[in-house]
Amino acid sequence: MRRHLAATAILWAALTAVGFWAAVRADVLPSAAAREAVIIDDAFRLLMLLGVPVFTFVLAVLLYSLARFRVRGEPQQDGPPLFGRGAVPWIWLLVTSALAVYVIFNPGLRGLAELRAHPTADLVVRVEGSRWLWKFSYPQHGVTAREVVLPVNRRVRFDVTATDVLHSFWIPAFRVKIDAVPGMVTHVLVTPTATGSFEDNFHLRLQCAELCGLGHHLMRSPVRVVEPAEFDAWVAGLTPP
Repeated sequence: MRRHLAATAILWAALTAVGFWAAVRADVLPSAAAREAVIIDDAFRLLMLLGVPVFTFVLAVLLYSLARFRVRGEPQQDGPPLFGRGAVPWIWLLVTSALAVYVIFNPGLRGLAELRAHPTADLVVRVEGSRWLWKFSYPQHGVTAREVVLPVNRRVRFDVTATDVLHSFWIPAFRVKIDAVPGMVTHVLVTPTATGSFEDNFHLRLQCAELCGLGHHLMRSPVRVVEPAEFDAWVAGLTPP
């Protein structure tokens, strides 16, 4: 038994080392262009690192069992019944429970508190989803637009609704996502931290993330993040409705 445990532990250590290396090296996230994106990315990376040893432990047990205890040909009898006895099941239960409790608080509750900090917005943008387009208005300035233009380093609140079916407001570069529900206004706060446009960064776009019908793929609008002076000039160039 000890020999099997030692071999499994060695395999687990090797797989975990490879898993940590892959997790650190992996670049699977789109570019981050908002304060909220950094918070969410940090949570994603932490959860991935915490999940590596759990995943590789299960994988090591499966691989070793398949290699060491395989039966050649047709099995002649059932294997002996196994029951969870000894320290191993308790260690597994305690470790996984501790990990679950930990992630509830960090990044769970801690991350939510960071995302909801600074509830006062410098700019309000009203967003209305309809099949198959988005409409935008800036009530503080009394103008409407067909694109999202935001000043950099300013707190923005999106007031989101829909006129027909359920849509989903999602800007990949900001990581924020919230449902657009008919008859209801939902809210999400974001602080853009880098200038850019859809032409330079494919992730700076507003995309419907809820399958809403045949034209779902058409519900996409460009997003631009500009300096405050450029934003003021853009607003001044719009004709009030």
